[in-house]
Amino acid sequence: MIEVQGLTKRYGPVEAVRGISFTVGTEQVLGFLGPNGAGKTTIMKILTGYHFPSAGTALVAGISVQEDPVEVKKRIGYLPESVPLYGDLTVDEYLSFIADARRVQRNARKEAIQSSLAACGLEQVAGKPIETLSKGYKQRVGLAQAIVHDPPILILDEPTSGLDPNQIIEIRNLIKELGKRKTVILSTHILQEVEAICSQVLIINEGRIAAQGRPEEIAGTLKGTDTWELTLKGGDLPGITEKVRQLTGDGAAVSLQDAEIPGTVYLRFTLGRDTEPIDGERIFDWAVAAGLKILRMNQKKLSLEDIFVKLTGEEGAA
Repeated sequence: MIEVQGLTKRYGPVEAVRGISFTVGTEQVLGFLGPNGAGKTTIMKILTGYHFPSAGTALVAGISVQEDPVEVKKRIGYLPESVPLYGDLTVDEYLSFIADARRVQRNARKEAIQSSLAACGLEQVAGKPIETLSKGYKQRVGLAQAIVHDPPILILDEPTSGLDPNQIIEIRNLIKELGKRKTVILSTHILQEVEAICSQVLIINEGRIAAQGRPEEIAGTLKGTDTWELTLKGGDLPGITEKVRQLTGDGAAVSLQDAEIPGTVYLRFTLGRDTEPIDGERIFDWAVAAGLKILRMNQKKLSLEDIFVKLTGEEGAA
């Protein structure tokens, strides 16, 4: 549905986007994740035809953004970070205006407006002036204008920005529902947003792609994706250290110390990138063979927050 190859955007001497490539299929929700200023909004503006790239190509439903931006815009619903609303209009008046601008057929306009009102939960406020609505409802109106012409693709820039927790949950649920039948690109720097909504993640840092795929796939490419914490009974520290290396190999980061309970030790190890994965059964068999009892065992997977810090922090940027 969307194909981007070698996309680059320069503003004078500043290169905001640097050779980015990715694809998004039908009925996928792709999350653009990155710190402020990473280039997320710039990419969205290129895909929606607001800006042209300095280099590279962007195809939306097989149509080039550079060659036919009007046809591209017909297939896209766009929610910018600052929602373009007219406060003196009622919700249904505003949606009627947008439907007209989107060239929705006159005989289909009423049904299109009612459908977008229902999808966004706006029926009860359809006759109210937009300026009287809460920010959450205004955000819903912004989503309604993005879908009133029933586009196959939605591009949403920071859709939950400035909302309270209840409003955030409502908007997230709405986007998830829309993602079941549309292609959605969602820009955010909120990690929970991506985890709650997106099926695919694209992490952008300083105009480049730092990683892409499902969070668990990205985690699998990073060093130290698996951490185990164990409380063990029996044995002395020097002896256990050697036995741990038999389990983890030399590539793991291992820490071992006395635990709070007398006669026990606390073991923590993080597997290296090239280390064979270890499951709980293997650890249990190792402990039995080593004459140790496991009092407590916990596996810690690399979270999306860990991934984000690794890829966009100083270490990742380097």
